[in-house]
Amino acid sequence: MKLDLYKYNDVVLTQRQNLKPYTWVGLKEFPGTYSYDEALLLCQISNHEWLAWAPDHGEFVLCIWQIEDM
Repeated sequence: MKLDLYKYNDVVLTQRQNLKPYTWVGLKEFPGTYSYDEALLLCQISNHEWLAWAPDHGEFVLCIWQIEDM
């Protein structure tokens, strides 16, 4: 389930209710040049940000619009 939160620079920010910590998600944007196309969600920071970990990159802040649609 997705809930539209607001529009920011014509990008609709959504909150994905089905995201849970320690879940692997596909990425639209890679956090680094040589990183994988998946990341492990560690903990939610805000309505639209998660702390995530990607192999060959490490921890990074992941915005929900960077996650591929499930």
